[in-house]
Amino acid sequence: MGGRGMGRPGRRTRPAAEGSDQSNAGGKDSNNLSEKVVFINRSSKVVKGGRRFSFSALVVVGDKQGRVGIGLGKAGEVADAIRKGGEDAKQHMVKISLREATIPHDVISTYGGARVLLRPASPGTGIIAGKTVRAVVESAGVKDVLSKSLGSKNAANVAKATLAALQALRLREDIFRSRGLSVKPKEPVPAIPPATPAPAPDIASAANSAS
Repeated sequence: MGGRGMGRPGRRTRPAAEGSDQSNAGGKDSNNLSEKVVFINRSSKVVKGGRRFSFSALVVVGDKQGRVGIGLGKAGEVADAIRKGGEDAKQHMVKISLREATIPHDVISTYGGARVLLRPASPGTGIIAGKTVRAVVESAGVKDVLSKSLGSKNAANVAKATLAALQALRLREDIFRSRGLSVKPKEPVPAIPPATPAPAPDIASAANSAS
């Protein structure tokens, strides 16, 4: 009796400890990467003994400094699917071009049936986007952006279309450098002098002239 009682907790707690270590490694790694689970899908297969379930997790990983990646993990358990998706996203991280806290120009991208439009925004606007687009641009380090999803609502296609749109961004300096041209510094805008107030009319002199 004592041997069985001591053996069962060991078998139960061992997988839980392994799963917790993997989740900590994915959420708090040495590179300060943020990991976000965008969508979890469950699929079932009918077999002779009943139904067999499998899970797929769409995970976005980024350092919020211009590097972001998307990964899809599939497994029989949710925790394993998230772990695989995070590892896949870390292996496929790409560098994007940012202009301070926003994007340098308008861009529209299509992936499958999904179409995503991104536009730069003034400081303080925030991220005006849905759940999927927000997860991708926020992980990349964008803080001010306007977006619109124009096509399919499939989370995987929307995320990939957003990533393709971010990869299509190019800075003005990079375009000039690729053409062998030098970037001219922007001329400062001359300040507009304040308008001088008009002198007040002399009521006494106007009354004397009228009389």
